[in-house]
Amino acid sequence: MPSTFAVTVEPATSMRGRVRPPGDKSISHRYAMLAAIAEGPTMIHGYSTGADCASTLSCLRALGVPIEQLKRDRTTGLDLEILGVQIRGFQPPAATLDAGNSGSTIRMLSGILAAHPFKTTISGDSSLKRRPMKRIITPLERMGARFISDDGRPPLTVVGNSDLQGIDFTPDVPSAQVKSAVLLAGLHADGITRVVEPMSTRDHTERALEAFGANVLRAGTAVAVRGGQRLIGGVFHVPGDISSAAFWMVAAAALPGSDVTIEHVGLNPSRTGIVDILQRMGAQVTTAVAHAQAGEPIGTISVRHGDLRTATIAPSEVAGVIDELPVLAALATHGGELSVSGAQELRVKESDRISALAEGLRVMGGEIDEQPDGFHVRGRTRLRGGEVDAKNDHRLAMAFAIAALGARGPTVIHDAGAAAVSYPEFFNVLESLRA
Repeated sequence: MPSTFAVTVEPATSMRGRVRPPGDKSISHRYAMLAAIAEGPTMIHGYSTGADCASTLSCLRALGVPIEQLKRDRTTGLDLEILGVQIRGFQPPAATLDAGNSGSTIRMLSGILAAHPFKTTISGDSSLKRRPMKRIITPLERMGARFISDDGRPPLTVVGNSDLQGIDFTPDVPSAQVKSAVLLAGLHADGITRVVEPMSTRDHTERALEAFGANVLRAGTAVAVRGGQRLIGGVFHVPGDISSAAFWMVAAAALPGSDVTIEHVGLNPSRTGIVDILQRMGAQVTTAVAHAQAGEPIGTISVRHGDLRTATIAPSEVAGVIDELPVLAALATHGGELSVSGAQELRVKESDRISALAEGLRVMGGEIDEQPDGFHVRGRTRLRGGEVDAKNDHRLAMAFAIAALGARGPTVIHDAGAAAVSYPEFFNVLESLRA
C-alpha cells in the first residue's frame, strides 16, 4: 500500500469485539537478527507483516542469510525459517542495504555489522535519512568500528572491525535501539560490554539473547554481555504487538458502550505502561497472562469505556510509552485532558511527532498546546473532523483515525497508507470493530 493512500474515517458510536494484533515489531526484528547470527536453523512463528520488519529480512538476505517464508496469514503473521550463519558470518553485500523506514533495522544491524571486517552502506527512505545516528556511532566507534555518514544521518557506511573491544557505555538518551546495538556489538567483542541506562527501556533484546542461549548480566538499569558467546537457533513465537493493540485499547476507552478484548498480546512489563495510564485516565482495563514464550509473557487485555479524566505523563514514564503517546493524545480529544513532558524524542521519529500531531488535531478542531518536549491536550469540545496529513508516519495515521471516531463529521487522513509500516490490516480491523 503506497504511503499516499488516503482514508476517510467516519464517526463511531462504540467499538466492540475481539482482535489479535500483528506480531510485535520490536521482537520480530530481534528474533530475525539473532537467528541470523546463531548456529543452526530457527523457526519464527507470527513474525510481523509490517514493512519495517520486511526491511530487516531484506537486509539479512543481502548479507547472505538464508531465509525461507513458510506461511503468511493475515491474522497470525509470517512463519519463517532462518538458517544462522553464526557470529561474524555475514557476507559483504553487493549493494547498499535498504532499511526503508526502519530505525530499528539500521541501528541494531549496525551493531552486528560493526564486527564484520568489510564496508556496508545502509540507507532508507527520506524519513529515515533525517533520523539521528550519532547515538549509535559514538559507542560503536569507541569499540573499534568506523562510520561514514551525512553529519550523523543516513546513508550510513559501517567500516567493520573484527577486533572490537568491550566498553562501559551510558547513553545520553534512553533508547532500547541504542542499547541493543551496543549489546549486539558486544557479543562479537573482547571482554565485557556494559550499558547503563539513565532509565530502563524495553528489554526485548535481553530476553531474546537469553532465549538464544546467551548469558546476560543485569543489575538495576545496567545490562552486560561477554563477547564470544554462541547463540543456538530454536523455535520462537512472536506475541502480538501491544503498541498496535494500543489503538484498540484507546478506541474502547474513548467511546461509551465499548468493550474490546485483545488476544495473544505481549505483556512484557517494560511495555505495559499504557495500561497504567489508561486506568489513570478513567478506562476500565484488565490484563491476564496466559503463558510465556522465550521469556515474553503473553495474554489478553480487555478494555471498557470509562469517564475520562485529567492525567499527566511524567518524563520518567515516557520511555515506556514513547510509541503510544500519539494515540494517548487522541484519547484526550474524546473528553479527557492529557499533559506530557520529557518527550523530546518524539521530534526525531518518523516525523516530528509533536508538531505533526498538534497540526493534525488542530485541523480536526482539537485544543492542543505544543511544547518543546511534549504537549497538552484538552478535550473540552468535540472534534469536528477535517482533512489531516499523517506526514508518512504510521503511528500518526492510526492516531488520527482513533481521534476521528469521536468527531462530528468525517475525517480524511492523507498518507494513511503509512500504517502498513507496522499494521497493514489496521483500517480493515477498525471497520470490523464498529458496533
